[in-house]
Amino acid sequence: MDTPSPSSSPPTHFNGQDAVTHVANAQAEGLISAAEIHGTEIPGPITAGADAARDTSFLMLILSLILSSLVPQINPVTPLFLFLIGYLIFRVGRSAWLGWFRLERLHRVLEQEKWEIEHNREQERTELKELYRAKGFEGQLLEDVTDVLMADGNRLLKVMVEEELGLSLQNVEHPLKQGLGAGMGVLAAGITSLLTLIYFSPLIFLMTNLSIIGSSAAMTAFYAKNNKIAALIWNIAFCLLSYFFIQFLLQAI
Repeated sequence: MDTPSPSSSPPTHFNGQDAVTHVANAQAEGLISAAEIHGTEIPGPITAGADAARDTSFLMLILSLILSSLVPQINPVTPLFLFLIGYLIFRVGRSAWLGWFRLERLHRVLEQEKWEIEHNREQERTELKELYRAKGFEGQLLEDVTDVLMADGNRLLKVMVEEELGLSLQNVEHPLKQGLGAGMGVLAAGITSLLTLIYFSPLIFLMTNLSIIGSSAAMTAFYAKNNKIAALIWNIAFCLLSYFFIQFLLQAI
């Protein structure tokens, strides 16, 4: 039995679109839904830790500046330590929740796509052919690839989720690992920052936190395969801009 051609009357499954348009829109939707707070993949423990360390160092710098300017008679170490405890709890919980949120969303997408495969097989076959035709498959080879994938429900589900919606099933981290990574980042940056504030000069304190911010940004860029030097420079530049702008405002008050 011949499968419907893309030029035929679009089935209701396509919402009034032909197969090519439907696939393109589905891929766009997958990219948009994947572009959440932490990008295509919510960061794994290492990247979550790097992000948390960068944010912690920045906040320690700004809070230290504000405390030393507005309440110079108070030792800033105790307030910063209390802030660090609260921020640690918040960051661990937030990262774990984001990991759980992604797992729920991925499960929902899988269930929806599985239902479509079970109830709209001809339309799914047409979508699959368009996906692989766009990759350069033609003629009998295209038919053979489509037949093989359509014969295996699990493989078909994986292909449709990853190829059509642009979502990856390979790098799914457990939410607790996300939270642990963020917690390690907060502790490493926070304790280093506090020790530097206690035993060294304000300049060393500033340079240490800038180093943490720059190295964390470079590590995140490394895992994202982006320019590490540019990430380091821009993150330090934005941090310094914020730092000196707040210092200017404090002096103006």
